[in-house]
This record gives sequence, C-alpha cells and structure tokens, in this order.
Amino acid sequence: MTEFEKMRSGLLYRFDDEEVLESVRRANYLCAKLQTLTLIEDECRNILEKLIPGLPASSGINPPFHCDHGHGIVMGENVFVNYNATMLDGGLITIGSRTKIGPNCQLVTPNHPIDYLERRLPQETCSPIVIGEDCWLGAGVIVCPGVTIGDRSVIGAGSVVVKDIPADSLAVGNPARVVRRLAGTKA
Repeated sequence: MTEFEKMRSGLLYRFDDEEVLESVRRANYLCAKLQTLTLIEDECRNILEKLIPGLPASSGINPPFHCDHGHGIVMGENVFVNYNATMLDGGLITIGSRTKIGPNCQLVTPNHPIDYLERRLPQETCSPIVIGEDCWLGAGVIVCPGVTIGDRSVIGAGSVVVKDIPADSLAVGNPARVVRRLAGTKA
C-alpha cells in the first residue's frame, strides 16, 4: 500500500512521501491562484473545478479557500462555502446537497500521534468527515477528524465539533453539544 493509499484509508502514513507532497503542491498552487479572484469570475470557477474534480455547477466556494489536496472533497448540489474556509482533505470530506458553510470554517481530517516521540516523525492519520444534506455550519465552526453531522443539522457559530451530531439537531459550544432537536417540514 502506498503512503497516499494509507492516508485515504485512515492508516498512519508519512506526509513527507513524494506522491503526497506532489498532491499538496498542486493544491497549494491552485489555492494561491484563487486568492485574488471572486466567485463570479470565470477563472475562479475554472480553478475550483481543477482543484475539486466533480464540483457541481450549482455549488460554489468564495475565495480565499485553502485545502491540502482538493480531490478529497466531494460536494453535493447547491452547496455554498463562504470566505476563508479551510478543508484539510487527507481523509475524504463529503458535504451533502444544499449545505451552507459559513465564513472561516475549518474541516480538519488529519490527526497527529499523541505520543510526542511518534509526533516528531513526519506521520499522521486522517479520518473522514461527513456533513449531511441541508446542514448549516455558522461562522468559525471547526469540525474535527472522523465526525459525521446528520442531515438538516445546524452548528452554531464558533462551535468545535468533536463527535457525531445526529440529524435534525442544533449543536453549539466547545465541545459542540446538541441543545435541541429541530423539527421542520421535510421535502
């Protein structure tokens, strides 16, 4: 198994591996090009589609935007990501249709070893993040490795999500906790 395959599989991998680094370099280059563009410019859209293969035409990301790879991000239809999002996509990041992600949100899949001697080495694991359909993440939300947020949930601004949030929930705080269930019409 290559280091890249280990990364995508959630296994301990070396992030100094040349294949991994080349993927990061590619994303860094494309993200840097986005920094002076706006969402309404054709060039912005072209770069986003190179960065995130399969990005639906109905979904958009307001620059500035930062990611590690880009091809580890999967978005549904009509997703909107506001300014200054960071998506560290060593592990897959899946965002369901019609989800809104506020400014300055961070979706972070990497995790470094707890043991300080192991942490000295260029290694980490990555755990996927899944955000359901029709969700809303307020400004400044941080979603930690391995978290799933259920459909139609709302995460309050500034919250740090360290564990799964069930569907139809309002969660707030650090760490985020469900403060109430959301009832609404379901299409």
